[in-house]
Amino acid sequence: MSRSREGFKGGGRRRGRGERAMVPDAEFSSYYGRPILKKPTWKLLDVGGYLFLGGLAGASSLLAAGAQLTARPALGRTAKVGAAGAISLSLAALVHDLGRPERFLNMLRVIKPTSPLNLGSWLLAGYAPLTMAAAAADVAGRYRTAGAAATGCAAALGPAVATYTAVLLADTAVPSWHAGHRELPFVFAGSGATAAAGWALLTAPVDQAGPARRMAVLGAVLEVGAFRLMTGRMGLVAEPYEEGRPRTLLRTAEALTAGGAALAACAGRRGRALAAVAGTALLAGSACLRLGVFRAGVASAEDPKYTVVPQRERLEAAG
Repeated sequence: MSRSREGFKGGGRRRGRGERAMVPDAEFSSYYGRPILKKPTWKLLDVGGYLFLGGLAGASSLLAAGAQLTARPALGRTAKVGAAGAISLSLAALVHDLGRPERFLNMLRVIKPTSPLNLGSWLLAGYAPLTMAAAAADVAGRYRTAGAAATGCAAALGPAVATYTAVLLADTAVPSWHAGHRELPFVFAGSGATAAAGWALLTAPVDQAGPARRMAVLGAVLEVGAFRLMTGRMGLVAEPYEEGRPRTLLRTAEALTAGGAALAACAGRRGRALAAVAGTALLAGSACLRLGVFRAGVASAEDPKYTVVPQRERLEAAG
């Protein structure tokens, strides 16, 4: 017995009245040094582009419908072309990441309501042709009734297109994505709105860009506010958003989005140059946000503590 007590004196933390713990502090490692979760293998530029362009497309369809209703033909045309081009590039990035086009088509063989990826595939399959029909009718100046109907239908699907990727990320086991499931769709909605507003400010005449300027301000408020609310609520798993490359990308995104929205609000009819600077900042800010969120999720999957510690806290709370 005396030998056992002497053996405890060498290490460990002090407990109670001079006692020492028999087990050293836990280190967050895993079997043979492998992560607990398999980190996402998606390509950064493909998936980052897919996330960014989907948001730009969905919000542009809403802007196009608003321009059509308020008799702003030039704004409507640039928004329709932007939506069609963005969703086409988004699908190309997705197929490139999948490796073979038939993998996307295979997801359309069934309808699975519990799978965001399956529902998202059907959403894109229905949305993309509508945007192309709306843009083609506007550019050609023909089939205006059919083009107006396609614009309205694309706008109805636009909010889902802009935000479903947030649901897709949050539905995974990746800690820093899953923990933000309440706010991340609102973050992506705001980011999509700022991207669409930025595209319109770059390409539409200044005298018709009023709705785009208002969308820029509202989108920036929603994006920044929802993101701060999300990271403030997440606790430990918010750390990957505040460290390393994700932190740099996200801080840059916030500065560009806030600055672009302020310039858009002040631009008015003061000329193309200021509107172009605001639009470029908003587009770049939206892209940085999507890339930052993606990289933070990958970082959280690589570190076991972001999986282990929240699980322990939930068990303790339940007990």
